[in-house]
Amino acid sequence: MEKSDCDGRVEVVGYWISAFVHRVRWALKLKGVDYKYTEEDIFNDVRTPSFNKTPLLSHLNPLHGKVPVLIHNGNPLPESAVILEYIDDVWSHDPLLPQDPILRARARFWAKFIDQKVINSTALALHSEGEDQERAVKLAVEYLERIEEELQLQGKVFFGGEKIGYVDLMMGFVAYILPVFQEVASVDILDPSRFPAIAAWTVNFLEHPVIKAEYLPPRDEIFSFYSRRRQEALPLCGSQTPLGKKIWSFLLS
Repeated sequence: MEKSDCDGRVEVVGYWISAFVHRVRWALKLKGVDYKYTEEDIFNDVRTPSFNKTPLLSHLNPLHGKVPVLIHNGNPLPESAVILEYIDDVWSHDPLLPQDPILRARARFWAKFIDQKVINSTALALHSEGEDQERAVKLAVEYLERIEEELQLQGKVFFGGEKIGYVDLMMGFVAYILPVFQEVASVDILDPSRFPAIAAWTVNFLEHPVIKAEYLPPRDEIFSFYSRRRQEALPLCGSQTPLGKKIWSFLLS
């Protein structure tokens, strides 16, 4: 493991299935930084017999009360995208972001696009039905086509070139959660024949030694979790509900 004066005490507060948490854990592993992991059961999940919902997140992340939270030398930092940049700044070896300012800005653009457009549209496809779901699938496909074009344009193994970088970590959910979304919701978003570059990227990402070595939830547990979440969310995410109107307005902006 890489050691430096910056290491101090590093802790990640997370939740077992959160793609946002896995980004942070992958980044620390890629940097060779030892850390303590604390599971915070943000949903009172029936997956485990004893719940771990505590006041911890209200203290560490009072604005949102969400995971992940990185704690470094006693200082808490929320929001996975912000945490990844902090990790890259503090442990500057093996950089996740490009050194060139233009390429760094492009990486931030694609990371924001993935978080705001790709994740939200695919989540909406999971949590809706009928015409709403059809619209969400159409949007998700359109957004992924932009990602496909960028990967093909680069012609590299990863967004970060020959190594996993910042955008790859932000995109990680596509490799292991999106296929389960499709199965749970009976939709077809990521057709390998339509997205050959993303399909190749997925294989390369999941076969990377650090990603393979880091914990990923078993597929059957992901399926069970999102099957429950879909049933809970269906009454809330229709396009005419207050939440649905807000999500659609955001996606189409």
